[in-house]
Amino acid sequence: MSPTGLVTLERDGGLWTVTLNRPDKANALTEVMLTELADIAEAAIAARVFVLTGSGKVFSAGADLEAARLGLATSPQWERLSGAIAALPGLSIAALNGTVAGGAMGMVLACDIRIAAEGAGAFYPVMKLGFLPQPSDPARLTALIGPSRARMILLAGARLGAQEALDWGLFDRVVQGDSLLPDAYALAKDGLSASPEHAAAIKAMCRTTG
Repeated sequence: MSPTGLVTLERDGGLWTVTLNRPDKANALTEVMLTELADIAEAAIAARVFVLTGSGKVFSAGADLEAARLGLATSPQWERLSGAIAALPGLSIAALNGTVAGGAMGMVLACDIRIAAEGAGAFYPVMKLGFLPQPSDPARLTALIGPSRARMILLAGARLGAQEALDWGLFDRVVQGDSLLPDAYALAKDGLSASPEHAAAIKAMCRTTG
């Protein structure tokens, strides 16, 4: 499903772990990577728990700069990816091994839960770079942290460290780096034992936005 090796998928029964695997480029996303991620996310309707993480010290720097100059920043694949994750019937967990930036925020916002390693951060510099955020991102961000703080990130370019992101509600838990995936898998335990229909019903009861 991932011929480039820049996105890897491990399946263990109903547990799917997707890893961004371009650490030498801070996991910056190309069009091919975005398409692979969206393909996997759409197929993950068969998963009971979907875990999204990265290799190296950064979760993702967002769009690859050269690709962005060629139009990647406005690609419909961003919205396709986040929409597919948001539509999953099972539990989705973003396990952030490091900072998430730019367009990569979309897939993270679309997850049900966000846990992060110590030292991770978040920023979304659309004002500085002259791009609009992806259509669903501001609503999801606002639902998590409120409209004023969403404006701090999107309009004022605020960069959050792990503790501030936790305090604001953007991150749900901050853990030591070596316990990141074990913590994510511990959170996955109940989801793996539940039927997809049961998980989807609870998710629907919790939903406040797309």
